[in-house]
Amino acid sequence: MTHEAPDTGRAGDRIPDDRRPLWRQRDFGVFWAAQTLSVLGDSFALIALPLLVLEATGSIARMGLLTAVGGAAAVLAAVFAGAVVDRVDRRRLLVGCDLVRMVLYGLVPLVWLLGPQVWLLYAVLPLCEAVGMFFAVGYVTVVRSLVGTEQLTEANGRLNATAAAAGVLGPLCAGVVAAWSGPAAAVGVDAASFGVSAALVALVRFRPRPADDQGKGESSGLRQDLRTGVAFLRRHPVLRALTLLLCCFSFLTLGLNDLVIYHLKHDLGHDDGTVGTVMAVGALGTITGALLVARVRRRLGFGPTWTGAVAVCGLAFAGMGRADDVTTVALLSAAFLACVGMAGTCSMSLRQEVTPEHLLGRVTSAFWTLQYSVAPIGAAVLTWAAEARGTTPVALVAGACCVLIALAALFTPVRRAGKS
Repeated sequence: MTHEAPDTGRAGDRIPDDRRPLWRQRDFGVFWAAQTLSVLGDSFALIALPLLVLEATGSIARMGLLTAVGGAAAVLAAVFAGAVVDRVDRRRLLVGCDLVRMVLYGLVPLVWLLGPQVWLLYAVLPLCEAVGMFFAVGYVTVVRSLVGTEQLTEANGRLNATAAAAGVLGPLCAGVVAAWSGPAAAVGVDAASFGVSAALVALVRFRPRPADDQGKGESSGLRQDLRTGVAFLRRHPVLRALTLLLCCFSFLTLGLNDLVIYHLKHDLGHDDGTVGTVMAVGALGTITGALLVARVRRRLGFGPTWTGAVAVCGLAFAGMGRADDVTTVALLSAAFLACVGMAGTCSMSLRQEVTPEHLLGRVTSAFWTLQYSVAPIGAAVLTWAAEARGTTPVALVAGACCVLIALAALFTPVRRAGKS
């Protein structure tokens, strides 16, 4: 008798976990659930924090400043994140990041009971964004250790799709909670979600990294770690071009969420509930893009998929500033987020596929540090310009520039990146 029959899911089967369908891989499933719940709550903060600032100050420039400060903290943290992730226990790191964010976000509704304290947001958000960057770099490395290389795009797509599905309900509920109980209460929901996520991640078993034993003996400093990540990006033609292109794209789009909220509330005169509804519809676009990306990439290849997605992002961005009704804003937001999701999933999957696992944290850290290095400045400029000149011309210019980025990609190795 032999035991070479196809995997039936019984305990005695010896088929490696990463050869099974994703829905039958226990550790991926638990991790999947943890991230879905975390995003469900985190989407509350996506709406609630800008609303808290707008409610207290009435200024989109102050909203943009908060976004810029948070983005700058994330960029600074990215400098260190890769070196840390490649050296520590990843499960403990992820659980610790979730718990820290639970405590920090939990402070907001408690302090807000005494009255609006905008200064607190400028303290809490940068810290949470910095911790979130450590989590995000660790997140990229653990997906690689949960599924096989051939399943990376599908796994990333599913994670993004269910995160976006949670994001459909999250912003909608956030708008309702903000309308009934105030935005501070919505931030409290976000804090609780990180506690649940931490408990679930603690149950996940990650495969050890192949180079762990060698890595433990390394004593290179921060400068060498950064140099290692940047050197890998510089040597890889597609990643080198992507880094430059995404640096420009992030500069133009980091402040988009603030722009949409301001356009809905200030220009069109709608309430917090409408903001939540529009964000929820936009998240439906992310679900669509995440579910389609693996199929589209297999058919068209990396280059056409990424370039086409960025071009549509630009067109949608340009249209949002001219939209004078909620339905159009929501549909264009959905188109924008669908294509951002497709481009982002392709980019992350490619890095996971081509980077040696013991370098993945440092390469991801270097990639994100460079990509977002000027994005906080862009968010501040975008929102300041919108307050001074209006959302329509700012959205048109930023959208046109995004289309130019897609056209520029046709003259780089990104265009020739093959099917995978």
